[in-house]
Amino acid sequence: MMKFILTVFLPFLTFGQSLYNEVDEMFQNKQYSKAEVVLNTYLNDSPNDVKALELLGDTYALQEKWEEAIIVFKQLVEEDSSKANYHYKYGGVLGMKAINTNKITAFFLVDDIEEELKLAAKLDPKHIEVRWVLIDFFIQTPNLVGGSKTEALKYAEELEAISLVDGYLSKGYIYEYSEEPILAEKYYRMAIEIGGSITCYQKLTSFYENQDRPQEAISNIEKANEKLSRNSLNYQLGKVCANYNLELEKGVMCLLKFIDNYSVKDGVPLKWAYLKLAQIYKHKNDKRNALKWIDKSLANQSNFKSALEEKKLILEM
Repeated sequence: MMKFILTVFLPFLTFGQSLYNEVDEMFQNKQYSKAEVVLNTYLNDSPNDVKALELLGDTYALQEKWEEAIIVFKQLVEEDSSKANYHYKYGGVLGMKAINTNKITAFFLVDDIEEELKLAAKLDPKHIEVRWVLIDFFIQTPNLVGGSKTEALKYAEELEAISLVDGYLSKGYIYEYSEEPILAEKYYRMAIEIGGSITCYQKLTSFYENQDRPQEAISNIEKANEKLSRNSLNYQLGKVCANYNLELEKGVMCLLKFIDNYSVKDGVPLKWAYLKLAQIYKHKNDKRNALKWIDKSLANQSNFKSALEEKKLILEM
């Protein structure tokens, strides 16, 4: 139904600085279960610390423990209904429960989700994340249970008033989802002109891929790399070349460059770059090199499903 953009506000915690530092480090290292234990222990002695309670709800949400997160954020909403972020998080975890449950349960959650998210938007006129979630909600929810392109566009207008880039990106998303590609491309391009961030370029690249326009996707990635020089863009370009059997030498060059300059900050595990190189060599009918790279991919993760499927195809060459 929708994506939930979790916003965590660690700096506003009221409990002891040493505990804050401990929890902060756990969040940085994605050790959410450890943070959950620490926060629960602290809250046993200080049950009225709402900032710690909110953070506990965040740990549940980040672990996809939707039922536990719902209990926490519902408590916070009931204790202080004036906080936009409480309603945003409560509506968000309700939405995630709806996605991960049966259709009947999801149907009965829709009104509560909409009510909480709308209230959050009303309480905070500049809350960007809740407007994105509302747009997602109204675009992806069927009309019979409250979905509405008109409502989605209303929140896109509100986003535009807060942030031009977010407004243009949200309109691009709405029109892409509504199968209006000319308008979608227009707004994605406007976002690039105003913002020029890697996110803006990635949205347009994904749009071109979804529209089966790989040559334009490649061109857009190259423009982004000229301006931003991000190693992750080398992977993105190589991926498009591999997926569409286009400009294979360029794809090899970009993927090798990505591997040579790799760091965890690039956001894409190396196993995927190895897989894409294997696919390119398969396209080139070079079985030896295809096997070399697919084996490197599987050396990273022996049960990597996509690589196992690709290896089967390579062995059949």
